[in-house]
Amino acid sequence: MSNHVYKILELTGSSTQGSDDAIKTAIAKASDTVRNIQWFEVLETRGHVKDGKVAHWQVTIKVGFTLE
Repeated sequence: MSNHVYKILELTGSSTQGSDDAIKTAIAKASDTVRNIQWFEVLETRGHVKDGKVAHWQVTIKVGFTLE
Protein backbone atom coordinates (compact mmCIF):
# COMPACT_ATOMS: atom_id res chain seq x y z
CA MET A 1 0.00 0.00 0.00
CA SER A 2 1.40 3.38 -0.96
CA ASN A 3 1.26 6.53 1.14
CA HIS A 4 -1.46 9.03 0.31
CA VAL A 5 -1.95 12.74 0.90
CA TYR A 6 -5.53 13.89 1.24
CA LYS A 7 -7.17 17.26 0.66
CA ILE A 8 -10.38 17.92 2.58
CA LEU A 9 -13.42 19.90 1.44
CA GLU A 10 -16.45 20.86 3.49
CA LEU A 11 -19.77 20.58 1.67
CA THR A 12 -23.45 20.92 2.52
CA GLY A 13 -25.94 18.86 0.54
CA SER A 14 -29.70 19.28 0.71
CA SER A 15 -32.70 17.11 -0.07
CA THR A 16 -36.42 16.80 0.52
CA GLN A 17 -36.02 12.99 0.57
CA GLY A 18 -33.75 12.51 3.60
CA SER A 19 -30.28 12.85 5.06
CA ASP A 20 -28.78 10.01 2.98
CA ASP A 21 -30.00 11.68 -0.20
CA ALA A 22 -28.51 15.01 0.93
CA ILE A 23 -25.12 13.31 1.35
CA LYS A 24 -25.38 11.61 -2.03
CA THR A 25 -26.33 14.93 -3.66
CA ALA A 26 -23.27 16.69 -2.20
CA ILE A 27 -20.86 13.91 -3.23
CA ALA A 28 -22.34 13.58 -6.73
CA LYS A 29 -22.05 17.34 -7.36
CA ALA A 30 -18.48 17.47 -6.02
CA SER A 31 -17.56 14.50 -8.24
CA ASP A 32 -18.32 16.64 -11.29
CA THR A 33 -15.14 18.66 -10.64
CA VAL A 34 -13.13 16.81 -7.95
CA ARG A 35 -11.28 13.60 -8.79
CA ASN A 36 -10.29 10.77 -6.43
CA ILE A 37 -12.89 11.28 -3.68
CA GLN A 38 -12.16 8.54 -1.15
CA TRP A 39 -14.23 9.16 2.00
CA PHE A 40 -16.68 11.42 3.81
CA GLU A 41 -17.50 12.29 7.41
CA VAL A 42 -20.83 13.73 8.60
CA LEU A 43 -20.32 16.93 10.61
CA GLU A 44 -23.82 18.30 11.06
CA THR A 45 -27.41 17.46 10.20
CA ARG A 46 -30.12 20.11 10.04
CA GLY A 47 -33.64 20.27 8.78
CA HIS A 48 -36.51 22.57 7.97
CA VAL A 49 -39.94 21.94 9.48
CA LYS A 50 -43.11 22.98 7.71
CA ASP A 51 -46.63 22.36 9.04
CA GLY A 52 -45.26 20.10 11.77
CA LYS A 53 -43.36 17.82 9.36
CA VAL A 54 -39.76 17.58 8.16
CA ALA A 55 -39.75 19.33 4.81
CA HIS A 56 -36.05 19.57 3.98
CA TRP A 57 -32.74 18.09 5.11
CA GLN A 58 -29.28 19.71 5.07
CA VAL A 59 -26.19 17.66 5.86
CA THR A 60 -22.70 19.14 6.17
CA ILE A 61 -19.89 16.72 5.41
CA LYS A 62 -16.12 16.65 5.10
CA VAL A 63 -14.99 14.95 1.89
CA GLY A 64 -11.45 13.64 1.50
CA PHE A 65 -9.75 13.10 -1.84
CA THR A 66 -6.25 12.00 -2.77
CA LEU A 67 -3.89 14.43 -4.43
CA GLU A 68 -2.24 13.36 -7.68
